[in-house]
Amino acid sequence: MTPETPQYLVFGELRRDYLITPDRKVMADQPGGNLLYAVEGAGLWLDETEKVGVVARVGEDYPREWLDLIADRGYLTEGIQIMEEEIDLRSFRAYTDLRTFYTDDPVGHFGRLGLTMPRSLLGYSTKALQRKLREMTPTSLRKNDIPPNFQHARAVHLCSMDYLTHTLIPPEIRRSGVEIVTLDPGPYMLKENWEEVKSMAIGLTAFLPSEDELKALFFNRTSNVREMVEEIASWGVEIVVVKRGWQGQMVYHSAIKRAFELPAYPSKMVDPTGAGDVFGGGFMVGLAKTGSPIQAAMYGNVAASFAVEGSGAFYTQDALPGLQQARLESLRTSVREV
Repeated sequence: MTPETPQYLVFGELRRDYLITPDRKVMADQPGGNLLYAVEGAGLWLDETEKVGVVARVGEDYPREWLDLIADRGYLTEGIQIMEEEIDLRSFRAYTDLRTFYTDDPVGHFGRLGLTMPRSLLGYSTKALQRKLREMTPTSLRKNDIPPNFQHARAVHLCSMDYLTHTLIPPEIRRSGVEIVTLDPGPYMLKENWEEVKSMAIGLTAFLPSEDELKALFFNRTSNVREMVEEIASWGVEIVVVKRGWQGQMVYHSAIKRAFELPAYPSKMVDPTGAGDVFGGGFMVGLAKTGSPIQAAMYGNVAASFAVEGSGAFYTQDALPGLQQARLESLRTSVREV
């Protein structure tokens, strides 16, 4: 049987999520990671004949039933490489309110709520996640991780990952003829990495940083977000989208040198985990389908509006059929030029 060719690809990380939600619910050892959130944001907008391929690395200890679950949701999983070693993919996040969360000291956070910490979180430390800029991580992706049938996709989204993955993968996929490459930058967005970020961003279709990431990169250069996006666009980036959480997004289109703002769709927020990743997946599909940066941002915005209404990587697509189109139409009148 000839392998299917996906129209869309998402590169990212699969994680084992441990979450204390804003309403103090505990989700322990659940399938997560930015890859799952992003692919669900993309999947919300697929036609029946369209497929998304996923590319990631996991250890031999990653639950096989979770891989089956990803495949059962219709995603092509040939790009998930199972390494012959164990890889610590645990990720912890504890909210104190809807806008404040912490990723360290799980013992303290469970104790604060009078809860027993899962034994499987023993030994967890964010220090293990800290790497040098040009250091390969166990989950870093290489060109050989991309299956041959994945190399002719229409659009690709790279989730927040390490610098080397973001440096090596985009040129490879562009050489294979992929027209649209969108990228959510990683923790390397710091002022001391200015030149490295600049060289990495050249040639991207869309660059999707958060406002905090932008400010960290431009520290002591400018505090004006419009100046920031114009500078990044001058590096050879077609579209810059600034993610502002509950405040929505700013979209800058370099071809026409105009910027627009979209408010976040007014959904009832329960858990913001993964909303930015869901936005990225929806944005990629929206851009491929419409060719419009504004419409693409609306696709991502609406996808994120579903994600925040519940918890877990697979909550986004629990929406009633057709509701995403209604929200899309409602959002159109809220876009304004800035």
